[in-house]
Amino acid sequence: MSLGIWVLGDQLSVDQAALASTAPSEARVLLVESSSVLGQRAYHRQKLVLVWSAMRHFAEDLRQAGWTVDHRISDRFGDTVRAWIEEHGIRELRLMEPADRGFRGAIDALALPVSLQWLPSTAFLWSREAFAAWAGGYRQLRMELFYREGRRRFGVLMEGEGPKAEPLGGQWNYDHDNRKPPRKGLQGPEPLWFEPDAITQAVMARVEQLDQDRQSQGHPPLPGQLQRFRWAVSRRQALQVLDHFIDTRLAGFGPYQDAMVGGEPTLWHALLSPYLNLGLLHPLEVIRHLEQRGLEQAVPLAGLEGVIRQILGWREYTHGLYQWFGADYASSNHLGADAPLPAWLEGEGTSGMACMDTVLAELADSGYAHHIQRLMVLANYGLLAGLNPQAFTSWFHRQFIDGYDWVMQTNVLGMGLFADGGRLASKPYAASGNYIRRMSTYCKGCDYDVSERHGPKACPFNSLYWDFLDRHRERLRGNPRMALVFKQLEKLPAEELEAIRAAAHDHRSQWG
Repeated sequence: MSLGIWVLGDQLSVDQAALASTAPSEARVLLVESSSVLGQRAYHRQKLVLVWSAMRHFAEDLRQAGWTVDHRISDRFGDTVRAWIEEHGIRELRLMEPADRGFRGAIDALALPVSLQWLPSTAFLWSREAFAAWAGGYRQLRMELFYREGRRRFGVLMEGEGPKAEPLGGQWNYDHDNRKPPRKGLQGPEPLWFEPDAITQAVMARVEQLDQDRQSQGHPPLPGQLQRFRWAVSRRQALQVLDHFIDTRLAGFGPYQDAMVGGEPTLWHALLSPYLNLGLLHPLEVIRHLEQRGLEQAVPLAGLEGVIRQILGWREYTHGLYQWFGADYASSNHLGADAPLPAWLEGEGTSGMACMDTVLAELADSGYAHHIQRLMVLANYGLLAGLNPQAFTSWFHRQFIDGYDWVMQTNVLGMGLFADGGRLASKPYAASGNYIRRMSTYCKGCDYDVSERHGPKACPFNSLYWDFLDRHRERLRGNPRMALVFKQLEKLPAEELEAIRAAAHDHRSQWG
């Protein structure tokens, strides 16, 4: 066969464009599991296991479906692809467009000795062209407007048809119903985890060996707890996770989706993002499944709409913006933040802040933290402390099990750090320790006092918050959504503001 199809590690769907372009008998399929990615970023151990094990399981699924599949393990994917092309006489190579633009550039730079055909991605609901057509009609690209258009375009949770269709229940979103702080003793249902099978265990052994080899060369250990790996690694298992979420967690998802509870890292969250981002699940099938079964089970509309908005709204929106904004977006640094990352970001339980140490420990345990932990603990801290946005975005990318460039650039640079100056978010999502106290259980028993703004026991989120507002008052005070907080800043006595500045400086000086 002279036709080859190269399936990338986040394109693990039999319906992806390159595979769908021909029949199993007409092409040879290649999957490359390359450790060269560790030359770019020191990824979480479980992220490596998830991607590589899912690739191996997908290769087996393709063989069962009649495809001729070659799975290659290598140190350099370019050399491996060239050798495969020569070995099998490949004259035309088809690939689906990758979600991350850097991968497209790296493959083009290989100058492979074949006719290289790129096919438009089918991994998202909105094509790049469709998103560009929508975006071109607006001065400000707000998610709510995009989400409403998506609801209409795909007929999700709508009553009626065509331009007269209205949102089910009479309103577009139910955010105000989905922001309850945690009540005492709040516990979510157990998520569905899987014991590693023989394929996954072999990948875990490889990751362990790679880590040891790296350490022998003077590199620090890879982050994360390898032996705690319990993620789904095949489409069959990913579908089981979807069904389990609907059966046991969907009805309770809405009210406490923003809550943060010590010892409850997942609560009612779906844990579907890793499988969507790998291609094991397609967003539209997940949305249709949620809508149909959610309505059949009379799931509260606020919760059903809330989880669908995460996929149909936020996920599609951030991917579309990543493509729309272009390569220069990655270097955004509107606030001129340049502080190096604290050393404790690489450890567990060493920052002294109970909220931070809880989230970092959970991240090490599974490679996961839910969206409010990411935005209002991790990214909020990075915003207030002035951490370098490129370094912090890279940290998110390598630490999170569902992290890719298209995910992290918009979410961290735009939503979390306001590094794009408002191209995504209408204001910085800056908050003091009061937000964490209200929406979590973390502050109880913390060494710091969340009621204090300065002093040796003051919550760092408090001193950093007011110091952030003070440092950026001229840049941000014109933002109408921040008028109230700047009025509060103006009321602070000069001596208290000076003490706050000193407390923020002292905190940063202890990063190590």
